[in-house]
Amino acid sequence: MKIAHVRERSAPAGSPWRLAAAADPDALRWLDLEEARRSLVAAQPARAHNSALFRRPVTTLDDHLAAGLRVDALGDLLAAEVESHLDAGALAFGPPIIAPPSFRDFYAFERHVETMWKRRDMQIPEAWYRLPVFYFSNVSEIRGPGDPVWAPRTSSELDYELEVAALIDTPVRDMAAARGEEAVGGYMILNDWSARDLQREETTVRLGPAKGKDFASTIGPWLVTPDELSDARRDKGYDLQMRATVNGEELSRGTWSSAQFSFGEMVERASADVLLRPGDILGSGTVGTGCLLEIKDEKLGRYLEPGDTVTLAIERLGELSAPVVERPSA
Repeated sequence: MKIAHVRERSAPAGSPWRLAAAADPDALRWLDLEEARRSLVAAQPARAHNSALFRRPVTTLDDHLAAGLRVDALGDLLAAEVESHLDAGALAFGPPIIAPPSFRDFYAFERHVETMWKRRDMQIPEAWYRLPVFYFSNVSEIRGPGDPVWAPRTSSELDYELEVAALIDTPVRDMAAARGEEAVGGYMILNDWSARDLQREETTVRLGPAKGKDFASTIGPWLVTPDELSDARRDKGYDLQMRATVNGEELSRGTWSSAQFSFGEMVERASADVLLRPGDILGSGTVGTGCLLEIKDEKLGRYLEPGDTVTLAIERLGELSAPVVERPSA
C-alpha cells in the first residue's frame, strides 16, 4: 500500500491535504480515503459502530496515528467502490507525515562513513560497528515533494543526502532489534540536506550537527508499507537501488541492502529507555556515494546552486525532487 497526502494542483493556496492511497501499482491513480470511508459506511452503517477507523473522518495520516490507529488499518478502506479516482498528474503531493514528533537520523552505511573518516586521515571508530549512532534533526522544517530548498544564511556549500526513512506507527519502548521493524508503518525517501561549511565548523567543537543540518529535510513522495517490499529483503535492508541526480545527471548510486544496521537495530537503539511515538521518523543515514561531499570533485565539481533540481529515487519508493532556489529575503 502506498499512502500520500494530496491535493489538486488547481486547489486554492492553503487547501488542506487529503489522505489517499494508490489505486494501481504505478501510482498513476489515487483513492481519496475519506471518500472511500463514506462509501463503505453508506453501504454498511454498522461499520461505524464496529471500528474506530469508520467512526471518524479520514483527514491526515498524523490524525490517523494520533487516534491510535496504525498505517495498515487504512487497508480496510481499499475495498471501497468509488465513482472516480484522482489522477496523479493533477495532484500535488505533500510530506507523508506533516508534523512528526521527532526525527532521528542514523549513520548506517559503511562506505559513506569510511569516506567521511578518510577525509580526516582516520579510520572508522570501532564503536561505529557496535552502536547504531544517530542525531536529532529539526522537525519544524520538513518539506514535501517539489518544495524549494535553499542554503542557510552564510553558507555556500549546500549538499543533498540520499537516505531511506522509516515511520514509526505504534508506541514502543526498549524494543528488541529482532522485533524492531514491527514498529515501522512504512518507508519513504529522505533528503537530509546539509550545509557543509557550517557543519564543518560546528563539528570542530565535537557537538552537533546543528545549523549545518536543521534548515530543511525533504520526505516523500509517499509512504510504502513493508509488505510491498518483503520479496526484496536482503541482509540488513532490501535489494533496492538508490540513485541521486542533479539536473538529470546521475551522480550517486547505491543499494539499501548495503546498510550495516537494519531498521530493527535502529529501533532498538532509538527506543532504549525512551518512548518512540507514532509519527516519529528514523533516517538511515547516507548511502555510499550519496552526497556531493563524497563525489563532488569527480562528478559535479561544485556544491548545489540556485537553479539546480535534485531528484532522489529508490526502487519501489518512487522519486523525490526538489528545486534549489535563492534564499528568500526576510
